[in-house]
Amino acid sequence: MVSSNDVQRLFLQAVISRRVLSYKLAHTVWLKCIDAVKETVQIPVPRAEDRAAWDAFVAKVNDSLNDLDLEFRHLHDEQNGREMYALVNRKGDEIAQLATDYTPTEIAYFKAIVEQIMLAPHESFSVSSLAALREVNFLKANMTKTQAEVVLGSFVAKGWLVKSQRGRYSLSTRSLLELLPYLKSTYPDEVLECTICLEILTRGIACNTRNCKVRLHGHCFNNYKRVHSTCPSCNESWTSGTKKIVPVGEGAVKDGQDFARRVRKKQTEEASDEEEDEDAEGSHEPSQTQGPSQAQSQSQKTAGKKGRAKATDAPDNSMDVDEEGPPRRSQRKSRR
Repeated sequence: MVSSNDVQRLFLQAVISRRVLSYKLAHTVWLKCIDAVKETVQIPVPRAEDRAAWDAFVAKVNDSLNDLDLEFRHLHDEQNGREMYALVNRKGDEIAQLATDYTPTEIAYFKAIVEQIMLAPHESFSVSSLAALREVNFLKANMTKTQAEVVLGSFVAKGWLVKSQRGRYSLSTRSLLELLPYLKSTYPDEVLECTICLEILTRGIACNTRNCKVRLHGHCFNNYKRVHSTCPSCNESWTSGTKKIVPVGEGAVKDGQDFARRVRKKQTEEASDEEEDEDAEGSHEPSQTQGPSQAQSQSQKTAGKKGRAKATDAPDNSMDVDEEGPPRRSQRKSRR
């Protein structure tokens, strides 16, 4: 039986068939769903320009998706400022990864590229094609560079990455929508927010004044400078010269910055801790690949080290040890 809830059902079916929708398209789909249902059920028809009714509908949709850990999330496109919507997964566990077309190795490769993008120096938030292919060498599973090129093309075709004319990869609007919680929790020191719209920022401009944290999207900056000519934080004049404003994103790339691979500090510390634990375990436990004689020799060496350590710690009145020569009797026994 047709009910008013069928508007949400029809709307979600239309959203699932598309990856990312602009506000204009999503709003049009919503009105079309209302027109399809109102012929059978009497429901109120909102005005086309009624933003409050749209926001209420989106909130109602998200309430129905809450138990599924899904969300109909919106974000402004960093390049043109258009409001974009997408149905995203709020959980990134192993069960959620089963719902993707990519293999675990391809997902690991995508995460590696995302890390290089987020850790890019000078707030450039992009990575060259060569640097993206280089990440294959650090995967635990095998993947050839030819396969990596195909996977990179798939990431671009499906809207996860954007490839510029310079051949550099950066995060798309779909990735920012889907990965927003992951990016904020994994890269809290690298994630930037626009001073105006408070949304995540990987492309835009920055105030070049020392210690000024102002970052703006290009479209937010264009709207802001129509009324203001100074920085909203440090009040530095932005009309005196272009040196007061520096780019954020691909425009901030410096020559040679892709030669070195970046690694998160936390990840480096965890790797060093694991190596220390392995070394400690290896000094006390014989390897499974060792034979019985090798294991016995290893245990004898360990016992010898412990015995020498105890002999060093405990005072010995009968013997003074000289590191360079043979042991000599103490003065007490020489008197005898």
